[in-house]
Amino acid sequence: MPFLYIISAIIHSGHRVATRLFVQDGGVRINDPLVLRVQLFRSVLGLVATLALAFYYGKGEQAWHGAASDGFGNLLITPVLLIVTGPLVVLGFILYAPPHLRPALRSRLKGPLKTVAWYVLSVAVFAVVIVVAVTSGYLDKLPKWAAALSALVVLTVIVWGLPFLFFASLYSAKTAFNTAHVHPMLPAVLTAVLVWAVAVFNLIDQGMPEGPVAAQLCSLLGGPLSVTAVSLWEMRRMRTRHGVVLRG
Repeated sequence: MPFLYIISAIIHSGHRVATRLFVQDGGVRINDPLVLRVQLFRSVLGLVATLALAFYYGKGEQAWHGAASDGFGNLLITPVLLIVTGPLVVLGFILYAPPHLRPALRSRLKGPLKTVAWYVLSVAVFAVVIVVAVTSGYLDKLPKWAAALSALVVLTVIVWGLPFLFFASLYSAKTAFNTAHVHPMLPAVLTAVLVWAVAVFNLIDQGMPEGPVAAQLCSLLGGPLSVTAVSLWEMRRMRTRHGVVLRG
């Protein structure tokens, strides 16, 4: 039981810090309960569809491992693709706005840029610690107390950093690095673009999914099309229910 309490405390601590750094509404994010429920339903439906396709057309236990690794891999690659594609989408969004609104939109970029900086710094620190842990031969050259202290620091960063990076990646993708600071509709636009970028990346990296052509198309296009539909519906709801317009 004490071991479980320690693990729970570590996960809770990582979640709390990740939430503080990567979930910031900036006073302009619109939290619509119905939109959140629809997004959750779409996520659950997508997971069920992925597992069903893996069950029917996969190759036994290897298919389950592949589905799990693909899901975890997408979680890790999503923030990276967002960092790559996000600036182009944000630039296009600002240029699409009326000229008199562009200075105000640019002035709101501080929050998202700070969030990106925190994420890049977190990944860089964790990567450095992993490299230090792998190439730990230098510890033999240190005094015993210094070697023990260094090993303890490395172990602490790894144990705490894993859940922290998981939640950081999850919330960075969910909030699109807090780009609602710039405009409430920007996260929905980024999500629609990002899901297609992830689909293209998976297609290039892994090729077509298993199964007949119909199953391949459902597996490849089902996620991007459903996410895009939900994003468009979210933007329409912002316009009709909350008075938020794309160019306003």
